Amino acid sequence: MHDHRKLGRELDLFDTDPLIGAGLPYWLPDGATVRHTLEEYIRTAEQRAGYQHVYSPVLGKRELYEISGHWAHYSADMFPPMALGGEQVILRPSLCPHHAVIYRSRPHSYRELPLRMAELGGMYRSELSGVLGGLTRVRAIQLNDAHIFCTLDQVAGEAQRALEMIGQAYDALGITPARYRLSLPGPGGKYIAAPEKWQRSTALLTDVLDRSGLPYEAADAEAAFYGPKIDVQVTDGAGRESTLSTVQVDFHQPEQFDLHYIGADGARHRPVMVHRSIIGSVERAIAHLIEQHGGAFPGWLAPTQLVILPISDTELPNATALALRCASLGLRAEIAGPNRGTLGARIREARLVPYQAVIGAKEAANDRVALRLRDGRRLDPQPVSEALTRISALVDAHSTDLWGDTAA
Repeated sequence: MHDHRKLGRELDLFDTDPLIGAGLPYWLPDGATVRHTLEEYIRTAEQRAGYQHVYSPVLGKRELYEISGHWAHYSADMFPPMALGGEQVILRPSLCPHHAVIYRSRPHSYRELPLRMAELGGMYRSELSGVLGGLTRVRAIQLNDAHIFCTLDQVAGEAQRALEMIGQAYDALGITPARYRLSLPGPGGKYIAAPEKWQRSTALLTDVLDRSGLPYEAADAEAAFYGPKIDVQVTDGAGRESTLSTVQVDFHQPEQFDLHYIGADGARHRPVMVHRSIIGSVERAIAHLIEQHGGAFPGWLAPTQLVILPISDTELPNATALALRCASLGLRAEIAGPNRGTLGARIREARLVPYQAVIGAKEAANDRVALRLRDGRRLDPQPVSEALTRISALVDAHSTDLWGDTAA
């Protein structure tokens, strides 16, 4: 595997600047395209799975995090409060307190549950400079987060569906998990003191893992402060392990924020909160994808999906027309004309682009194109419409295949 910190800069995906600060990378155009495409993929997947998207502020009053328990159990990883008039506000370390407040802002019936609330939102961690690195460990995080408010008997099903969504996303992204971990509490004051809640939530997640058939390992002192979690672990090129995706069960915050719904009996009942993140932080996900694929992203995710290579200036009008047809289909294409060197040099320069469309005199005369695939295959000249139809179908399906025949 590659080092994303080096390769990401070489490919003009992201960079950093001391004037902005450590752990605060900025995205260059190609990196922004990958990020936007990944975010749209997960947002669409969540909509199809019945999630409702919200936006919430990146700031909150200190009192919010005192209620949630973050201030007592997590303040060492939070940025210090900022004085605002007679109040103190803090950059949020997580999205769950905001979502709890959004839930309680409206009355809810058992008929609405499970209520799945999702957000691609910013959060901030006061990471020490010694642990920061590229996109893997940053101070400003864009998290694919969601909280499912449900009844106790719905928890297992929702957690199972979240695991299935993680598997589907990994298939589309070409990610292979290193292992699944059941993260449990450890000694000390880091965790809330509620033995009964820990036992119930641990039993629920253990049952979900057992039923899923996924191999997993239990690990002490890796839980969230409010509850256990299923962590999906990945490794980088140096063999270092990190958490990418999570599923958590939380009995704590619904009680802290006095969340409730009206049951079939007309009485108030406490919901359970299932936290889940399908791809984790966008930064860490893209860091892993850079290393996993060496910059050769799946076709649907690549910043440039098709490079058009006219052999001479004579074919430039055809190349321009092809680029316009790609744009109308939502494909990201660019023209690498003769002014950028010999055909061989241009092909080598575009080695990470999934599709290379060569247009010579014969192709131009017959509205055809000779495709080269990133894996080295050369296809016979074919009608432009047929080639674009096939590529568009693979992109729309979020396939990791280049030509629909399992060749990557």
